Amino acid sequence: MMKLVIAEKPSVGLALAKALGVTGRKKGYIEGDEYIVSWCVGHLMRFAKADSYDQKYKEWNIDDLPIIPENWIFDIAPDKNEQFSILRSLMNDCRVTEVINACDAGREGELIFRLVYNKAGCQKPIKRLWISSMEEKAILDGFADLKDGKDYDKLYNSALCRAKADWIVGINATRLFSRLYNRALNVGRVQTPTLAMICERENEIANFKKKKYFNVHIKESGIDAVKERINSHKDAEKIRCDCDGKQAHVYSVKTERKVVNPPKLYDLTTLQRDANRLYGFTAQQTLDYTQSLYEMKLCTYPRTDSCFLTEDMKSTAETLADMILFKFPHFMNADLKCDVKKVLDNKKVTDHTAIIPTLEIENTDIMSLPQGEYKILCLIANRMLCAITEPYIYETVTAEIGCGDYSFTAKGRKSIKNGFKDIDTAFRVFQQCSDDNEKEDITLSVSEGQTLNNIVAEITEHYTQAPKHYTEDTLLSAMERAGTDKMTEAVEHTGIGTPSTRAAIIEKLVKFGFIKRKKRNIVITDRGTDLISVIPEIIKSPEMTADWENTLSLVAQGRFTPQQFMADIGKLTSDIVDAAKSSVDESKVSQQTIGSEIVGICPRCGKNVIITHNAYACEDGECGFVIWKNNRFFESSRKKLTKEIVEILLKSGKVAINGLYSPKARRNYDAVVCLDDTGEYVNFKLKFKPRKVKGEGRINAAK
Repeated sequence: MMKLVIAEKPSVGLALAKALGVTGRKKGYIEGDEYIVSWCVGHLMRFAKADSYDQKYKEWNIDDLPIIPENWIFDIAPDKNEQFSILRSLMNDCRVTEVINACDAGREGELIFRLVYNKAGCQKPIKRLWISSMEEKAILDGFADLKDGKDYDKLYNSALCRAKADWIVGINATRLFSRLYNRALNVGRVQTPTLAMICERENEIANFKKKKYFNVHIKESGIDAVKERINSHKDAEKIRCDCDGKQAHVYSVKTERKVVNPPKLYDLTTLQRDANRLYGFTAQQTLDYTQSLYEMKLCTYPRTDSCFLTEDMKSTAETLADMILFKFPHFMNADLKCDVKKVLDNKKVTDHTAIIPTLEIENTDIMSLPQGEYKILCLIANRMLCAITEPYIYETVTAEIGCGDYSFTAKGRKSIKNGFKDIDTAFRVFQQCSDDNEKEDITLSVSEGQTLNNIVAEITEHYTQAPKHYTEDTLLSAMERAGTDKMTEAVEHTGIGTPSTRAAIIEKLVKFGFIKRKKRNIVITDRGTDLISVIPEIIKSPEMTADWENTLSLVAQGRFTPQQFMADIGKLTSDIVDAAKSSVDESKVSQQTIGSEIVGICPRCGKNVIITHNAYACEDGECGFVIWKNNRFFESSRKKLTKEIVEILLKSGKVAINGLYSPKARRNYDAVVCLDDTGEYVNFKLKFKPRKVKGEGRINAAK
């Protein structure tokens, strides 16, 4: 009798097989005496397109909305049919008595497995592997403690509800507003509220009018006291004249000791924020690097919203702290007083613990890692040490100084015990990265009742500052807080999206040309502003989206039924469609083709391919067909991917181009570039000495 183990990706499947001693490599799986290990290659199954329910949905007609399926249809991603056939065959193999879900231990991993399992028509018992580390010991411990698959039914329901809600809102809102406004407007349940926050910030910046104000300083013997924010230069000048050369008195000196506790361990969002601020990494890059470390067995599971470890990890955490001090050169001389109890709390660990390195670092040449992975591992290791050491203690001194009829304030700051700051400073010096939020000590030697003679008074000129553009650091924070000003327990886990999806949301907004990166800032494009200007508040409200995320969490806990959630989503969608229909004179709705500038017909779905900010993309957000303007092949060939080339490729599937450059051969060549669409990615293939094909164009493309 055999047990079939299904992982999410081949690399994870190989690691599981190695830990289990399964070595018989076959096509699409590995077989041993007790286990067969295979994999899904990511999302094998996907929601079928709208026209799978009714052919009339091929046309984007307002009268057909809302589209809310009763019986959902799923199909197989075009380039993954072979692997699905292998999995279905293995599930139906008479030798297999049990199927083990070893997909990523989270909401999406549960969905990926269940959709494949259901599509294959399998009814064999399910066991669940739930691990937070790819270390061999963690894998073997997980297999020794497999859970019943039924224990995760509620998590699957939550994942399925989330996916269905995204489909329903996305399909209906995109078609509705694209038709009403005669433009391709890609609307999403989560991406649109994120875009709305960015748009609001850009409006605040655009409408900001700076105002001049003045500060008056009185100085003597290293003391600099200030009276702030005087609106009139005339008033400031009067204060200066009244105080200059006069005597001042120290009325009061207040000394206050403050304690800054060590930072918590990393969850994914906090790690992404720090990596963006210190290294300039995008959220997606940080997730990719951390996922790579996880698959190398060097860190725990990345897609987590917890900042704590379980109490049974006390010994592991202590061993790990000693190992980090030994493995990372900038920590070797650190005087560290560890207290791992600070990061242990069973009540604050849900599906996964915080992100920490694993004991596997002992056997790894850290310095040989790729730069991205190395920097992220250093960041995680640094946070681990900071979190378990002593607080940072400093003292503030505030002096109130009177001069004539005016009151001035002088402030000082002095470190008492650096605590975790010493670890963090050593890390930043070694990594050559700085933190703009760091505050330096300011010496203030003054005593109550002291008299300051022969004061020098000065005026400094200042301007109020506009709000800052979002960076990925600050945008992730805003998404986590659902746009509120403060982070409270109530919103900590009910923001826009989840830790594992926020990076993808940002990337999707960039892909569709709604936002763009300008150095480290994220700014909205005209296309994004146009979208937000026509979308009703209920779709772009961050608070509404956060409420949905909270409800999905309740579904996962069994405290809210999937049926009620989907009923609410259906009603909301119907209300949006009805309101939009009644508010727009349909006789004025253009019957022309939807979209921006059109360059051809999509080879996947037959709709229009339009020009976006950074791509030539299908107007149908479901389709996913896209040719990026900064295409790697054309850049390496030293050719510009022009609109003319794309038009010919879409018309005939190929284009003859003279003067392509080969980096390997270091010479130019002529070839026919053929469109090679896998159904998920758009690639290019080359043909040499081509025969003349009717309708085929030849381009001597501009460099």
